[in-house]
Amino acid sequence: MCFVAAQLKKVFIGFSSKQISFLLYVVDAADPDNLSISRSELHDLLSKPSLSGIPLLVLGNKIDKAGALSKQALTDQMDLKSITDREVCCFMISCKNSTNIDSVIDWLVKHSKSKS
Repeated sequence: MCFVAAQLKKVFIGFSSKQISFLLYVVDAADPDNLSISRSELHDLLSKPSLSGIPLLVLGNKIDKAGALSKQALTDQMDLKSITDREVCCFMISCKNSTNIDSVIDWLVKHSKSKS
């Protein structure tokens, strides 16, 4: 996970907020042991000036697994309420079972910028 986050930070360097419609951050809700790393990576990414104000969608995946965090627990542990410089939305999903994927698609379509 850390490798992927580090690589993504490099990708965002050349983009401006005019080129990015939204940020999508997926968290394994069934792996609470790695949430502190994920929280740190997310907040570090959001500190980049080029990403200021861009809407953020956080997905808590694997809610089909026993012991998966609730939406409130994920929100608290990821410290999402401290993010005040942009719209923040959180959905709990299961890619395996397609749970709440329709809500995610609706949000993504609503926040997509026209390419015209």
